[in-house]
Amino acid sequence: MSGPECCQNPPNYLNRGGDGHVQQLGGFNCYISGPSHSTLAVLLVSDVFGYEAPKLRKLADKVAAAGFYVVVPDFLHGDPHVANDERPLEEWIKDHGPDQGFEDAKVVIAALKSKGVTKIGAGGFCWGAKVVVELAKYAYIQAAVLLHPSFVAVDDMHAVKVPISILGAEIDRRSPPELVKQFQMALRAKPEVDAFVKIFPGVAHGWSVRYNDEDEVAVKSAEESHQDMLGWFEKHLK
Repeated sequence: MSGPECCQNPPNYLNRGGDGHVQQLGGFNCYISGPSHSTLAVLLVSDVFGYEAPKLRKLADKVAAAGFYVVVPDFLHGDPHVANDERPLEEWIKDHGPDQGFEDAKVVIAALKSKGVTKIGAGGFCWGAKVVVELAKYAYIQAAVLLHPSFVAVDDMHAVKVPISILGAEIDRRSPPELVKQFQMALRAKPEVDAFVKIFPGVAHGWSVRYNDEDEVAVKSAEESHQDMLGWFEKHLK
């Protein structure tokens, strides 16, 4: 995940509030929002900036308002990447591989099922998108959404077993439009898997959870991606 775009506009953590609360689930600190009795859950897997990002929690609340039990786990174990830190991203990622995130996600999914959840969707942002696509390859979830993914390869698409939506940015070196279109072609070869692919014009990597509140165009694009994600979960989980 090299390149400055992954670290542009780091979140402001001064306001960590939200409608939900933090509690342990499967041994992980998780931001949880929504009706605890719901049998439909959505797992949101953060980018490198971690589960405390205010806009991610705000999005979790929005998904929860549709009736889902939403869980945002701390798969970075209290050690999110800090932009301009002395520790370069290339060093940080050695301790926080998406492969470990995948193993951690399986534990949280098991905990959700043990409390009566019957269907689970997962949305992954940047780093988290690789975690989610792995879950989709082994059908640990029933629906997947990848937003401005990192680390995801065309071969991953060949192995996906559940409905998947990919929301990409026009300006993105991690998953440029050319690569996203390759994802789309690979998914078209799998008619048994429902797929939706969309490239958002004029936005950069991270736009769905790291936007400027004062930029009306940026807010509109982010909200559109939120609605696309929520619509995918409503289509395949309800």
